[in-house]
Amino acid sequence: MLKLEYIRTNAPAVKKAIKDRGVKIDIDGLLKFDEERRKLLSEVETLKYQRNVQSDEIGKLMKQGKDTEKLKAEMKKVSEKIKELDKQVEEIKDKINPILLTIPNLPHSSVPVGKDAKDNKIVRESGTIPKFNFKPKDHLQLAKDLDIIDFERALKIVGSNFPLYKKSGALLERAMVNFMLDVHTKEHKYTEVSPPFLANRATMTGTGQLPKLEEDMYHIEKEDYFLIPTAEVPLTNLHAGEILKEEQLPLYYTAYTPCFRREAGSYGKDTKGLIRVHQFDKVEMVKFVKPEDSFDELESMLKNAEDILQRLKLPYRVILLCTGDMGFSAAKCYDIEVWAGGLDRYLEVSSCSNCTDFQAQRINAKYKPKGGGKPIYLHTLNGSGVALARTFISILENYQQEDGSVLIPEVLRPYMNGKTKIEKT
Repeated sequence: MLKLEYIRTNAPAVKKAIKDRGVKIDIDGLLKFDEERRKLLSEVETLKYQRNVQSDEIGKLMKQGKDTEKLKAEMKKVSEKIKELDKQVEEIKDKINPILLTIPNLPHSSVPVGKDAKDNKIVRESGTIPKFNFKPKDHLQLAKDLDIIDFERALKIVGSNFPLYKKSGALLERAMVNFMLDVHTKEHKYTEVSPPFLANRATMTGTGQLPKLEEDMYHIEKEDYFLIPTAEVPLTNLHAGEILKEEQLPLYYTAYTPCFRREAGSYGKDTKGLIRVHQFDKVEMVKFVKPEDSFDELESMLKNAEDILQRLKLPYRVILLCTGDMGFSAAKCYDIEVWAGGLDRYLEVSSCSNCTDFQAQRINAKYKPKGGGKPIYLHTLNGSGVALARTFISILENYQQEDGSVLIPEVLRPYMNGKTKIEKT
């Protein structure tokens, strides 16, 4: 969250950044509220000083045995005025805070200015797109032929756009989770966490999902809990309200969780198969770092995500998102898109974002420098390492064989009880 003081002193830059992001927020109106609030606060301070002077004077007169009723009556009026002004200050704060919560993070200078995905920049491509000497199937047909995903029974159990993996499909999903966690914990040096799959409103607000994306979240009204849309939410809130020591940094966390998203604004888009589902598995990475290190840490996190796809031998490309296509909390964001040979297109499987101190300010997460001085807000980063549903698509479609079977990537075979391929059983 941007501090009001920062917006006040950097209003032109904030207005430009918001415009570049394609968001409409009345910054001038916000600053008018702020001016009114500061004026009231100044008046309150003056009255409090006056009340203190009167209180001292009353004390002196009482010691002298003199009448103080008139002064007491005046002080009562001052106190009532202070109470009235305090109420007005709170009313203005109630107008200011909701606006502050809707202002996105400011884009880093290296982020291209643009309106939408068409203005994103391809950074690099990796791997070879497969060429088939037969007509490739998409994952829907492969899953049906191999009997490894049952969308019809999932529909019966809950509704549309929920997958039900079974047989070798369930085993492959589990193998991918274990493989990714092993790589991130043993080689990339992340600490594994198994967090709750529910989060309260404060936690969701802290990472920026609320209030902006509330309609996309699954909400449990009675307790005011939300099913998490990503493990970023609980992992980033691990150190909410804490002051860490500089010697503890950097901190790296990884977690497997299911992710739940209503996709309220996406009806009609990629609704068949696994491309856009309401529940999907993901291995997430989160970092807490010092401000001066955060952009180097972003590049490192991106490489961690790419490493997974390279080991799976899946072709992919890295995209630098423009200002108009970045997530709410990100100052800079890379997407990784993996190739799906049956669909003949790229699919996003990871977003790696540097949120600078934007989330840390919302959750009040700081660190104390070694040499002393005031605590400093941490920088937080998050990235998919990676999302499984679309990676599952890529494996099925890119590793499919002419006889309808699907080869299993070599790195997953130890997690698949030694199986080398998925065949119809």
